[in-house]
Amino acid sequence: MSKRYTITAALPYTNGPIHIGHLAGVYVPADIYSRYLRLTGNDVAFICGSDEHGVPITIKAKKEGVTPQDIVDKYHAIIKTSFEDFGISFDNYSRTSAKIHHDTASEFFKTLYEKNEFVEEVSEQLYDAEANQFLADRFVIGTCPKCGYEEAYGDQCENCGTSHNATDLINPKSAITGNTPTLKETKHWFLPLNKHEEFLTEWILNGHKKDWKPNVYGQVKSWIDDGLRPRAVTRDLDWGIPVPIEGGEGKVLYVWFDAPIGYISATKEWAEREGKNWEDYWKDEDTTLVHFIGKDNIVFHCIIFPSMLKAEGSYILPENVPANEFLNLEGNKLSTSKNWAVWLPDYLQDFPNQQDVLRYALTANAPETKDNDFTWKDFQARNNNELVAIFGNFINRVAVLTNKYYNGVIPESSGFKAIDEDTLAAVKAYPAVISSSIERYRFREASQELMNLARLGNKYLADEEPWKTIKTDEERTKTVMFVALQIASALAVLSEPILPFTSEKLKTILCHSELESESTWNDVSTKDILLPSGHQLQEGKPELLFTKIEDKQIEAQLEKLEASKKANEAANKATEPQKDEITFEDFTKLDLRVGTILEAEKMPKTKKLLVLKVDTGIDTRTIVSGIAESFKPEEVVGKRVTVLVNLAPRKLRGVESQGMILMTEDASGNLVFVNPDDSSGVGNGLQIS
Repeated sequence: MSKRYTITAALPYTNGPIHIGHLAGVYVPADIYSRYLRLTGNDVAFICGSDEHGVPITIKAKKEGVTPQDIVDKYHAIIKTSFEDFGISFDNYSRTSAKIHHDTASEFFKTLYEKNEFVEEVSEQLYDAEANQFLADRFVIGTCPKCGYEEAYGDQCENCGTSHNATDLINPKSAITGNTPTLKETKHWFLPLNKHEEFLTEWILNGHKKDWKPNVYGQVKSWIDDGLRPRAVTRDLDWGIPVPIEGGEGKVLYVWFDAPIGYISATKEWAEREGKNWEDYWKDEDTTLVHFIGKDNIVFHCIIFPSMLKAEGSYILPENVPANEFLNLEGNKLSTSKNWAVWLPDYLQDFPNQQDVLRYALTANAPETKDNDFTWKDFQARNNNELVAIFGNFINRVAVLTNKYYNGVIPESSGFKAIDEDTLAAVKAYPAVISSSIERYRFREASQELMNLARLGNKYLADEEPWKTIKTDEERTKTVMFVALQIASALAVLSEPILPFTSEKLKTILCHSELESESTWNDVSTKDILLPSGHQLQEGKPELLFTKIEDKQIEAQLEKLEASKKANEAANKATEPQKDEITFEDFTKLDLRVGTILEAEKMPKTKKLLVLKVDTGIDTRTIVSGIAESFKPEEVVGKRVTVLVNLAPRKLRGVESQGMILMTEDASGNLVFVNPDDSSGVGNGLQIS
């Protein structure tokens, strides 16, 4: 029975191109799911668009000396074209700078405001006096209060995934000027999530959402168990959607209030173009809403956006939010700022007409339950050993033999043996098997079941050896080739969600468009014959579905990454410029003591933190230091160190740190301790760990 679905994919920031992490985490699985639903006869609205109001956009604009509008126009075009070229089948790809979005988001805000769903508060926010502006979210970088990661943003730590407020950061710095910000009062409107805690508990924890992915359910449960607090929906910025009420002058809607409403405005835009009613896709209880996101967006799509929809009162809520984990690259975390990424426009240029190779590699290695690693060697192996050697090999043999023996015309079968009947029965089972995997968001599993169907075809040909029986039993050969062609036709249909370009090529080879009616997903499981005898295949030599990827192509990609790595190392080794001047009175406030490390141990479940016991001469105290990636605990015991002893204590992972250790780098860029007898790192800025 046909159903209606609204499928959303996370809106990408328009401050750079799409990379493989975005594809693996969100867009490929969302596209597979949407294509599958259409193939099985459902009414689908697959919606996305550019998120053009994020703080990273204004940061990039400042760095490049252009306007935010220049940035979003540039990258919106790049992202939209890349998605189209890669075959992501959005029904509408919009943008949040569009008038229809500004109008929709403003009306949504006003509706909640008029229903008294907001709390107005005057609070202290971080302020950069030199830049003369409040520092929202990504305008602040500091140490994460939970895991100690030193480059956490003001809204979220990318290392441990924790969401927080900018004022929670330890040693916050302005991303605009590098200055230490001050606190200044400002007025904002907040969505009181605590008001919706009972609803969220009932809907998610006590409801039927335990079938959500464990990472999604677990993160949501953790947030609810910790107690929800009001979340700001406005920001002191000049780029974004103006707050549409009196008193909102100089403020804009917070991007995480604005962005998810982009799903609604993009649906409106599509519905108007297609002559549909957008409310059917957002307000009809018979519609299933599914959000595809990365794990860093779980809280916004499972707690904040549902609370917004519930507060408004007329919208449906998501049935599922199948968030993926992160994809790493060659053993290291993907990083836009460090250019440690495989960018989609570059891939499309370096591997023309090989979109499906990347789609398959990312799906077969999808980070569905844990972070996974993309390597170019695995990419090559997936192509050469699976797509070429299994899928492509089967189709090529079938097409070549049919052309050779029967001039491309499907032969008449002359009675099935048990192996033929068993093989055809096995083919009929695959739609249900692959459907089950896709409907449970197990796309990696679905890709392997598709490959198993190709393996079935190869095994059937290898067992029946038509290249031998053509000399001894022509009638048997006709039956074998007839069965093999049914498998090929099934592959043409069932591969479409995962390998759409391959599916189209294969349908062309098999001349599916010339059939009385093209085979559907359901036909594969119900029809005995997909390609009838007498049907003519494409004339001439069949096109290869896949081609081997050579070592030199992979070496070129690895060299490109190595060049990025060296460029980053060189940039990091550059001598830091002198910081702003301080007065003598400022300096005298620092109490620096030479101490000795007595004990050291690694803090559990962290990469960077060591817990040290340090004799400062005045006492023995605990100091948590972010040096674990440079030193083993046993290497630092007995070291003489310089300690800032009068720093206010702070808790890191439940351990109170009672000071900081001074560090620097030597000429090779290695981290070293600063002590009175040490002259290493001359010219390099001191670091505090």
